[in-house]
Amino acid sequence: MQELPNSAEVHLGKAIAALNDETFETLFYHWLSRSIEVDNTTMLAYFQQHRPRILFAHAYERRVHARLDSDYVSGAYLLDPFHALHVEKAPEDLYQLRDIAPDQFQRNEYFAAYYQQTTLIDEIAFVGYPADGVSVHICLGRDAVSGRRFSARDIATARRLAPIACGLIRQRWSDLRSSGDYSEQALAERLIESLLTTHGIKLSPRQAEIALLILRGHSSVSIGLRLEISSQTVKVFRKQLYRKCSISSQAELFSLIMPILSESVLHKPR
Repeated sequence: MQELPNSAEVHLGKAIAALNDETFETLFYHWLSRSIEVDNTTMLAYFQQHRPRILFAHAYERRVHARLDSDYVSGAYLLDPFHALHVEKAPEDLYQLRDIAPDQFQRNEYFAAYYQQTTLIDEIAFVGYPADGVSVHICLGRDAVSGRRFSARDIATARRLAPIACGLIRQRWSDLRSSGDYSEQALAERLIESLLTTHGIKLSPRQAEIALLILRGHSSVSIGLRLEISSQTVKVFRKQLYRKCSISSQAELFSLIMPILSESVLHKPR
């Protein structure tokens, strides 16, 4: 019987056979791209106390990955909804960005300064845990090339593939290692220390915590729910934060804090 040139099963078989080979990532991508129509793919590993590692990247639109190393890996990932899944130890599964993003994600400065510049329109990811403290995300995107979001049928297909994709993640990257534990409190403490040393700005722990949540795209209501305080109390803290930092917008807050996140002692390169 003649082999079908675009058979997803054939490519899956090749990927499984290459689990211990350097060609695996490419073959894994070939299987996924024949199962679901995608414009780009990014495979990356998140760790506890150092920056992510890019395992594989492919895109027809160069802007998708143009600032992946210089901006995202250097610190912007700390504001990303997919990194939040790693921090929260979300169950292995398929996740869609619009389901996990904070309520004002598309109105925040991280989205405007980085995410929107990639031209990404929609994104889904298989999330697996190959080792303690390590999560691997296989991100599939739609961008300016197609200009389309994933359909309900696309998502249904991806959900059927999730157990296979997560199983392959566990097998392929079981040798990755991570030490320590990610701490949002430690990141806030680093922010407080750096702002005081560099700018003479003295924030309280709560103000630093709220600053990070603002930059991730949470509204006052969302922040209040997470911290179990009223949205009005959040607004008071936000006004205090802006006044101490001598700023009046989220864009200015982003410009002030982003360099600190990029230099965080919690997340050094491997």
